[in-house]
Amino acid sequence: MDDLKKIDKNLFSLSAQKNNLICLFIVIFTFFLDRASKIQIINYSLNNEIIYINDFINLELIWNTGIGFGLFKSNSDLIYTLLTVLIGCVIIFVIYLINKSKLFDKILFSLILGGALGNFYDRLIYFAVPDFIDIHYQRFHWFTFNIADIFISIGIVLLVVKDLFLKNEKN
Repeated sequence: MDDLKKIDKNLFSLSAQKNNLICLFIVIFTFFLDRASKIQIINYSLNNEIIYINDFINLELIWNTGIGFGLFKSNSDLIYTLLTVLIGCVIIFVIYLINKSKLFDKILFSLILGGALGNFYDRLIYFAVPDFIDIHYQRFHWFTFNIADIFISIGIVLLVVKDLFLKNEKN
């Protein structure tokens, strides 16, 4: 019986390690995909040109001192610093959630973490986040965003949808 408990603990430990490696890969992949896209757009935008993709999407570099989708932009150093500290605290909390969650949630939190780290890196290095994806219809423009924002949004939306479906199944 003791041997079975040891085997169960070892299997759980290996499974937990495998799950953590999956999450680490997701975080690293999202971070570097975001970084690569930002490096490309920064290098291309040295001429301040807008890249026309089609009637609905342009690529145009905008430096965002606020949070996701350009919210809470400010020229105040105090507000920028407070937002940066708050984002750092959220990143620490997401790491905590990854460690406490089951695999599916770990994966979604890893998408959020990878994106958050990408934007946090930019805040620390450039003192702003390069946003560049401009979705529009005629004169209406959605918030300009980046790849990190996409991963963060996918993670959050899927967490909300999952929780809504689980609540509906329980009721």
